[in-house]
Amino acid sequence: MEVENRDFLNSPPLKTVRFGGSIASTLLKLKQGDRSGYELIKHQLSDPDIKEAQIINWLQELRSCVAQLGKDHEQLIYVVLRLPCFGRSQAVVEEYLAFLSNLVSAQTVYLRPCLKTIISNFTPKRIRIQEGNVGISDSDDEDENLPRIFDQCHQALQMIVKYVPSTSRFLMPILSESFPFVQKSSGTLECYVHNLLRMTVYVPALRRDLLELIISKMLALDVSAPRSEIEEAEGAAESDAGGESRDDCLFNMDEEEDFPLDLSRPVDEAEMTHPVAERLDTLMTVLLAYIRDICHVDGTLDIEKTKALYKDLLCVFDKVVLPTHASCHVQFLVFYLCSFRLGFAEAFLDHLWKQFQSPSQPPVLRQAAAGYMGSFMARAKFLPVSTVKACLDLLVHWLHLYIDSQDSGSKAFCDVNLHSPFYTACQAVFYTLIFRHSAILEGNMKKGLAYLQGLNLERIVMCHLNPLRVCLPAVTNMFAAITRKYQLVFCYTIIERNSRHLLPVVRSSVGGSSVSADVNPLDTFFPFDPYLLKRSGKVIEPVYQVWEEPSDCMMDVPKKNVKKGSMEDEDDFLHGETLKGDTNMGMTPGSYESHLHSPRSVGSPPISFLQRPF
Repeated sequence: MEVENRDFLNSPPLKTVRFGGSIASTLLKLKQGDRSGYELIKHQLSDPDIKEAQIINWLQELRSCVAQLGKDHEQLIYVVLRLPCFGRSQAVVEEYLAFLSNLVSAQTVYLRPCLKTIISNFTPKRIRIQEGNVGISDSDDEDENLPRIFDQCHQALQMIVKYVPSTSRFLMPILSESFPFVQKSSGTLECYVHNLLRMTVYVPALRRDLLELIISKMLALDVSAPRSEIEEAEGAAESDAGGESRDDCLFNMDEEEDFPLDLSRPVDEAEMTHPVAERLDTLMTVLLAYIRDICHVDGTLDIEKTKALYKDLLCVFDKVVLPTHASCHVQFLVFYLCSFRLGFAEAFLDHLWKQFQSPSQPPVLRQAAAGYMGSFMARAKFLPVSTVKACLDLLVHWLHLYIDSQDSGSKAFCDVNLHSPFYTACQAVFYTLIFRHSAILEGNMKKGLAYLQGLNLERIVMCHLNPLRVCLPAVTNMFAAITRKYQLVFCYTIIERNSRHLLPVVRSSVGGSSVSADVNPLDTFFPFDPYLLKRSGKVIEPVYQVWEEPSDCMMDVPKKNVKKGSMEDEDDFLHGETLKGDTNMGMTPGSYESHLHSPRSVGSPPISFLQRPF
């Protein structure tokens, strides 16, 4: 008989078993008040063991009467949307997508439920793991079918976007609501973020909003994992650190329509011990790979694509990153993109400069902008000396003008509340010179010294606002040592006087009277301090300037116990350094006083260094 030769394993069943009438007749009976057939259909569709042939049969019937499926039939629609179609055979998926396209075209009231159903598949399904008598719910991150499910989800979304142009308006609230809680597993967060980034390829209008959503969630992780906690956790686990890790190459964008997720990645020994840092490291790896692959086509930088991404990232930076204090890692996304070409780095500095000098900006944002400028100039290995000098000229000129405006006034005293942008700009200048003075002097010592002398740093240090009193002591001490070595400024007299007299920092109280503070009140923040995350740190390391202790420097305190090979190994700068000896260089005894009256004694501002093209 023919049926005996039939391949039962690979062929669909000859017929499907179901009860009740057709969907069309059942809907008609429901309209007349008979719910029995309607409930029976819902029950059969909810069967967890439903076969593929049955699914196809139901979907074909539903498509034929989709115009009748109004708001009164939402219970049935929700049951149909929950059918386990993604990850099944191509025939099931195609039939499901055809049903979705008919449904959203004929009944737009179901657009949101359709989108929510698709997006719910952006993360691995929950599974129950029984350990003894305890049931634990976790994500099935190792499901080999995940890439195919994700592909089918994006196929469905692209189809809906095509048939309903207003889809993008509904997507962002749903994507935000569906974002996994930040305490979920690294794999769950990685899958969701990867799928959001994949959407930027075929819904480019949402890219800025998607980046803002992702980066906001990453900031929540970043600020909840302080630098000290990460260092302590990694130091404690140094002897037995290791484990599985994820490769940073998640994206292959040679073809924009093909954006696969590679979940079969090799084991690595770069897993973070700190659980929050591990999640953040995973997401930073994903975002850095995305930035790299968006900006490069066949290994070559695409300037127009990079410009567009830079503008989106800068907008997100202004909105959520710049106002966030004490984030350690998320800001390196912009740092990394700026390393692709000097024009982007200079544009970023110019943007920060405009933020800083704008009186309409809140003081806290102006402080943050100055902190970012100083830290970026100090740490960006890809910045040439000419760019650093141009920025220093802008900051120093602003400082001299600020001193001019205060010296004869009644507010010319040390008060962080009144002069916070001034003090932050001072610290940015001092910090930059600590890191970059060698590069400025390199090649032509005489020319370099002339440049540093022309900044008239002594006027800044000696002014009534007394910046050395409120800057971070490590910055003050190293700046004093370097400027003494080159006879630029003698800071120790002021430092000793501040210490000897315990000079109070005057702050205005609510009632208008003056109160004093005996602690350093400047809210110090170096946003590009050493990067601590291991896997994503491999991307940052080649473009990052670590602290290189000068040969004639010594440490006043022991070096930290950190794992060899990490960027923070050699970066003990903020632990109190001083220069050895009293060696002075480059100036005759009388030249120190004479240069104060030179034409550049107030630091001439240069022509904007950002006029050059990208």
